[in-house]
Amino acid sequence: MSADWDPAQYERFKAQRAQPFWDLADLVEPGDAIDRAVDLGCGTGELTAALAGRLRVGEMIGVDDSPNMLAAAEAFATGPVRFESGDISQWTSPAEFDLVFSNAALHWVPDHADVLARWTAALRPGGQLAVQVPANADHQAQIVGDEVARREPFASAFGGDPPPDAVAANVLAPETYATVLHDLGFDEPHVRLQVYPHLMPSTEAVVEWTRGAAMTRIFKALPDRLHRTFVDAYRDELLARLGEHEPYLYTFKRILMWGRLAR
Repeated sequence: MSADWDPAQYERFKAQRAQPFWDLADLVEPGDAIDRAVDLGCGTGELTAALAGRLRVGEMIGVDDSPNMLAAAEAFATGPVRFESGDISQWTSPAEFDLVFSNAALHWVPDHADVLARWTAALRPGGQLAVQVPANADHQAQIVGDEVARREPFASAFGGDPPPDAVAANVLAPETYATVLHDLGFDEPHVRLQVYPHLMPSTEAVVEWTRGAAMTRIFKALPDRLHRTFVDAYRDELLARLGEHEPYLYTFKRILMWGRLAR
C-alpha cells in the first residue's frame, strides 16, 4: 500500500463521494460569469473539470499536494482546466478569483479560521466561497481507527502518539463556521450540517471506505510492513463494534458552507 493517496481506492465509492461535491456546487450562484475559479484539494480532477463545465468557468485551477492524485488529474487538464501542486493550508492569491471551492479537503489542515481568511483574500468583490468538510469524528469508523493506532505494535512504530484524527482535531462546529464567514465579510453565510446515508453492501465495506481516505494519515506515518496488519486489526475491531450486516447503512455527517462577498 502506498503512503500517498490511492486514486483507485478513493474512487471505489465514487458516487457516494460525489454527492456532497454536487450539493456544494448547487450552493454556488451562477448569476454572473465566473471568470476564474480554484478547486482546493482537487483530488483526481474529474469533478473539478465537470464543475468548470457546469459553471462555464473561464479558467479553473485544481490544487492538490498528492502526486498520485495530480497524475490522475492530468487526464482532465483540457481547455480551461489545469492542475498544480500546492499546500491548500497556505494557498492564497491577491483578490483575483470569482470562486474558491473546496470539497472534503479543509479538514486535513489545522487553523481553519486563518486558512479561510487566506482563501477569502483571494476573492474579488462579489466572489464566492464554497467549502465542505466531514464532521463524522464521533462515528465508530473514526473512533476505532484512533484506538487501534494506540495499540501495539503500531504505537511503538509511530515513535510516540499516532497522527491525530484530522476531523476531530481540526473541524469546527457549524455555528463557528457561520461566525467565521460573517467576520470575514460574507453577509449572509449559508452553513448546514447534513447527514448522508450511504447504503453499503456490508459493514466490511466501511473498512474499504476508510482505507481510501481517513486511513491515509495512518499509512503516512506507519512503516509499510505494518499497513496490512493495521487494516486487519481495524477490520476486526470495527466489525466487533458494529456487527456484520448485509447491507449496512453508513451514516456520514458533513458541513457545507457558502458565502458571497459584497460587491
